[in-house]
Amino acid sequence: MKFTKAILAIGLVAGMGDGALAQVDRSKAPLPGPAHEIKIGEYQSFTLENGLQVFVVENHKLPRVQFSIQLKHDPVLEGEKAGYVSIAGALMGTGTAHRTKAQLDEEIDFIGASLNTSAYGLYASSLTKHTEKLLELITDVLYNPSFEQSELDKLKTQTISGIAAGKDDPGTIASNVRGFLLYGKNHPYGEVATEKTVASISIEDCRGYYNTYFKPNNAYLVMVGDITMKAAKKAAKENFSQWKKGEVKNETFPFPPAPQKTFVALVDRPASVQSIINIAYPVDLKVGSEDALKAKVMNQVLGGSFSARLNQNLREEHAYTYGASSQLTSDDLVGRFSASASVRNEVTDSAIYQVLFELNRIVNGPVGPGELKAAKASIAGAFGRSLERPQTIAGFAVNTAKYNLPKDYYSSYLKRLDAVSVADVQEAAQKYIRPGHAYIEVVGKGAEVEKGLGQFGKVKYYDINGNEYVPKAARPLPAGLTAEKVIENYLVALGGRQGLGKIKSVKLVYKANAMGQDLYMKIYKSPGKSLMEISNGSDFTFQKTLCNEGTVSMMVMGNKQSLSDGEEERIKFESAVFPDLHLEAAKISLVALGQLDGKDVYVVEATFPKGAKKVDYFDVETGLKVKVENEVSTPEGPKRFPLVIEGYKEVQGIRFPSKLVQQQGPVKVTFELQEIEINPTLESSIFE
Repeated sequence: MKFTKAILAIGLVAGMGDGALAQVDRSKAPLPGPAHEIKIGEYQSFTLENGLQVFVVENHKLPRVQFSIQLKHDPVLEGEKAGYVSIAGALMGTGTAHRTKAQLDEEIDFIGASLNTSAYGLYASSLTKHTEKLLELITDVLYNPSFEQSELDKLKTQTISGIAAGKDDPGTIASNVRGFLLYGKNHPYGEVATEKTVASISIEDCRGYYNTYFKPNNAYLVMVGDITMKAAKKAAKENFSQWKKGEVKNETFPFPPAPQKTFVALVDRPASVQSIINIAYPVDLKVGSEDALKAKVMNQVLGGSFSARLNQNLREEHAYTYGASSQLTSDDLVGRFSASASVRNEVTDSAIYQVLFELNRIVNGPVGPGELKAAKASIAGAFGRSLERPQTIAGFAVNTAKYNLPKDYYSSYLKRLDAVSVADVQEAAQKYIRPGHAYIEVVGKGAEVEKGLGQFGKVKYYDINGNEYVPKAARPLPAGLTAEKVIENYLVALGGRQGLGKIKSVKLVYKANAMGQDLYMKIYKSPGKSLMEISNGSDFTFQKTLCNEGTVSMMVMGNKQSLSDGEEERIKFESAVFPDLHLEAAKISLVALGQLDGKDVYVVEATFPKGAKKVDYFDVETGLKVKVENEVSTPEGPKRFPLVIEGYKEVQGIRFPSKLVQQQGPVKVTFELQEIEINPTLESSIFE
């Protein structure tokens, strides 16, 4: 969304004669004056006969205009069709009764405009000279969405793919389970879409949502930019007066209670090298309430910035994390408090202790005058900067109407902020900070972190779907089985040491498709040399990793990457045709008999002298490796990136991975083997 600068007028009057000037004590800093009531850029409004409320913010600095339709109903409980609301909103923008998606996209692009739809409205912008055409496109999308089955199928496939990827993303897992805990699965803030619920979504579901909620009396029309009030009224009447109103009912939901006593909700993720911790609970804090600004200042001191107490404690003093913060959100249904950080496994309990320490400290003692001053200055600065955008003024107008705020709510904001006192902050803390009635959510490696969590309350296990369960006791490993034997069985399954040793060089080509674009991964290996290259197959290389006689380099998007000693060590190890023939330097250990996708697997960890680490999973039945996790250093700390091996192809008696699935966050890419050459002659120029 593009914005231009709003008009901000603050009157300053100063007058001083020579006599007064002579009496100034220059050894003392002047006392701050009272906060001014600011004059915010103006908006105008009117209402059409069909109930559509229209807000207009004029700003003629740039020849651009923006239109948005914003629905005002409360969130909807989707139940067994969870996910249909967001899909319905996206589906609206995929074609109309008069234009296919391709035609719609082409007409939008032709005038250099943007037009996006969502479950709660639409947004569009263009140059002022294209206003008429833009309104034509907006109204076609608003009145005549086609809801094509083929487009729905695409959206469902994309959504299901994202859900599948999220199952292995600790951040997504933490967010989903936290929603289950705080609100329950029968609250719109707590339910989560699954593959099953998305698969059941029909065209009728999407059309039903549109027919129920896209009503003018359930919407605001906001016009911002290079448009006059006269032109805005004309545009509204000509384009939106025919929109038919209808009854829209809001559902009511019981307020979710905080837990009677704090307990730990542990989501076991064996692959995690760090824990995501969240100390959270619901709060009753309405938008624009008397407490809202006091609570905002209090949270700013606690965890609202880099210099706040939580970050200074966990990051600066104890070095547990790269960042710790807290959020206290106001909402007319149910608000939320959450204090969070990502920390190393070994300090999970210590980090939780320090977070609870800071929560109790802000409840039990007054904040310092300097802390209060800094917090208010930060909030005031952010508020002032937001006024540079005319869209902010439109947002103020909508919020004032939606939440029934006082007319001077925003113009008096800084004055009310300045009046917040130390006592107000402590009062807000005592009301909204409740460390004794909180969910302590931990997403991490249970085997490493559970032992230290009992001090904070009962430890309960939850799966990624928010279901509580009793963990099974770890299964014992077979007597006498070692990591070395598991590796040896794997080498036998590949073709045996003797057969593998005969292969001196190899060329492998894999192909994948990511978001409609073909990707090619080429791997060349010969004694002392290797090249792994991912490209589009023609003129662009995304990644190139090279090892040539001990010299390692990596290029990503044309830029040379800085590599740690451990990363160089890992690349050198993987440069061998069959790396697991050469594990002599690594310390390997058999750590568990687990399960992966319903199959029993042996889990083997390997640590190399310079710090490189990896975890391999071997199918108990076949002996083959089915997954590998390489530990990589990131700005947020060490993370493991999984590579799943879903198949093998036998060539000349040797098995090679034929299907590789790489997942990083929500992105999942499947590479399938296209070409293989055994013992080819590889020119030295390949490795330059």
